[in-house]
Amino acid sequence: MVMINPEHANFPRATFMRRLGAMVYDTLIAAGVLVFAVVFGFIAFLILIETGLINNHGYKIVSDALLAVPLYKGIWQLYLTITLASFYAYFWSKSGQTLGMRTWRLKIQHPNGQNISMMAAYARVVWSLLGIGNIFIFLSADKLALQDRMTRSEVVQLSKEANEMKNWRR
Repeated sequence: MVMINPEHANFPRATFMRRLGAMVYDTLIAAGVLVFAVVFGFIAFLILIETGLINNHGYKIVSDALLAVPLYKGIWQLYLTITLASFYAYFWSKSGQTLGMRTWRLKIQHPNGQNISMMAAYARVVWSLLGIGNIFIFLSADKLALQDRMTRSEVVQLSKEANEMKNWRR
């Protein structure tokens, strides 16, 4: 469902420092998500090894097989990357905010106030270059980061009242 909130189209774009504050907060939350993903993924890998569905390649310690066999290591890294990207993409496309962004009253949206799509959210993850894309804010007068430009979106700073509104979130 496409959610357009014209009231949010008129808020100012977020500054670099506000974005940085939200990134620090969200990094802590993302670390927790990754811990859960590692535990879940390792248990799944352990079950696959113990049931004989995949080969341990002669390693006695399961984690050695996971990190030494190129195929397993590649799949493991891809799994963790997709998990982390999905964390951000889900919240950005659902409400335009992660918990850190909500705390700092920031929202990702299209200039008309419309929430970004899941595909645009994944594109933002790629174009952000692990946060380095935000450096582009200093190179442009319109406060747009690389990921903003590439996905035709923006990060705005909401008022306290708009940030507390419940009817625009679904």
